[in-house]
Formats: sequence, structure tokens, C-alpha cells
Amino acid sequence: MSKKHPIVVVTGSSGAGTSTVKKAFEHIFQREKITPVIIEGDSFHRFDRADMKVAMADAEKAGDRNFSHFGQKTNLFAKLAETFEVYGKTGGGQRRLYLHSDEEAEPYDGLSPGQFTPWEEMPSGSDILFYEGLHGGVVTEEADVPKHVDLLVGVVPSVNLEWIQKIHRDNAERGYSEEVIVDTILRRMHDYVKYLTPQFSRTDINFQRVATVDTSNPFIARDIPTPDESFIVIRFKDPTKFGTDFPYLLSMIPSSFMSRRNSIVVPGGKMGLAMELILTPIIHKMIEGSH
Repeated sequence: MSKKHPIVVVTGSSGAGTSTVKKAFEHIFQREKITPVIIEGDSFHRFDRADMKVAMADAEKAGDRNFSHFGQKTNLFAKLAETFEVYGKTGGGQRRLYLHSDEEAEPYDGLSPGQFTPWEEMPSGSDILFYEGLHGGVVTEEADVPKHVDLLVGVVPSVNLEWIQKIHRDNAERGYSEEVIVDTILRRMHDYVKYLTPQFSRTDINFQRVATVDTSNPFIARDIPTPDESFIVIRFKDPTKFGTDFPYLLSMIPSSFMSRRNSIVVPGGKMGLAMELILTPIIHKMIEGSH
């Protein structure tokens, strides 16, 4: 952790709602005139898209049915921890990008979607490092990533809701069959339980989306529950750490209520508002403390 060069991490599986959190932080950074350096979790994958297909085929031949993007074999956890440590000490370090699309790859001659840009020095003069990805709170024998983090935010739907979102996204956007999608879920399950789930016990603040409609069989759900058909359970590991003002939050967010002494529940459509109300004073204090 570093008072001078703070690090903020949003961790959660794809489709969990991390994009909503990212947008909330973008609003905060813009409003507070904060210059972030942004790190994406995908840039710490061990393999690019083509090499991952080869590695997965090799794992399949070797009888490894748990080889996935979620696990230690396919990610540079020690490199991620080192990146955070270096930034916390110096305000600098190296980063690279994973190019998801033709649009992202266009500025880079000779590179295609699914490839990494070369490692390069981070821009100088940043106020904060902001990470969004799968493994911002991961701990292994070789790496303790959250040890270097000043604010760790988790974003995770209930498991059935997460599966519904994945099934619909992979079917509609990528054309995968239900059989292929279920096979992927099963293959990832070991790494999901070992590496992803434990992170949400380490988060300072956790945003969990819970549906208020029947999601008991995610494999036959016809549509994804809307924000209005959901609640967001917001859990604070230690409310005193950031001086969280629950009465203020309850007064500002209609239909919110306390479910436990460290948990507030808000309507799904108010997730972005709740994030900005909760996170703005925390970030403000961090930046004040760094000067």
C-alpha cells in the first residue's frame, strides 16, 4: 500500500458489472480532476489468443480438464503483484495492452486483435493506478496481489445470475451453442472456486447483484433479469476504515435499507449512484493524503 501513489482495484468476473464500476470511477476521476494510469487485467494473461488455443488443446490432450483463463497456469500473477508494488513505491512501472478488437489494434502496426502490445513505461505524472480485471485480489504461494492495494472493490453477481449473463452473451454475441457454453463453465469451475471466489472475502467493499426473479435454472432462462428486477448488496469489510456514513447513504438512495451492520441494500437501478456516493469521498481522501 502507498499513501503517495495509491492503487485502486476493481475485481470481478466478466459480465459481473465491472463496466458500471469503471464508469463510476471515470466520473469521479473527471469530477475530481484526478489523472489515473489504467491497467487491464487481460494484459496479464500468459498467452495471447492464438497461443491460448494451442495451450488449451495441449492441456486437453494431456487430460487437463480444468485449464482456463481463470487459473494460475494462464496468468502472470507475480508480474501483476510486482507491477502494483513498483507503482506504489515509485508512481511508475511498466504496462502493456491486450488488443480485443480491430478498433483497438488499428493504431498498432503489425498487431492484430488477440495480441499484446509490447511492455512500455507508464505515463508519468499520474495521481492513482486503476486496475479492472479478474484477479485484483488473488493470493497464491508466489503472489500476494492485494497486499499492495489501497482500495479493493469486488463486483460479483449471484452465481446463477452470472451464468445467465454468460449464456446469453456467448450465445448472442459469439454464436456459441448452449453445450459449448456449459462445457466452458464446467472447465472453469475449479479455477473459479480456487482463484476468483476467495477474492471477495478480501475486498474492502463488495457489490453483489441479486435477482428478485426466479433464476433457479440458469440454463433455461429466456432473458437476463433487468436492474429493476435486482437488488445490489453492498458489503463493507470494515466500515470504520473509510468512515462510511450509512445514514447519509440511506437518505440519498431511495428504497435502500440496512441488512446487516456492515451491509446496505440498494435497488439495482441505483448501483451507479451508490458507487459514486460511496467511492467519491474515499478517492478524495486518498488523493489528499498523497500530497
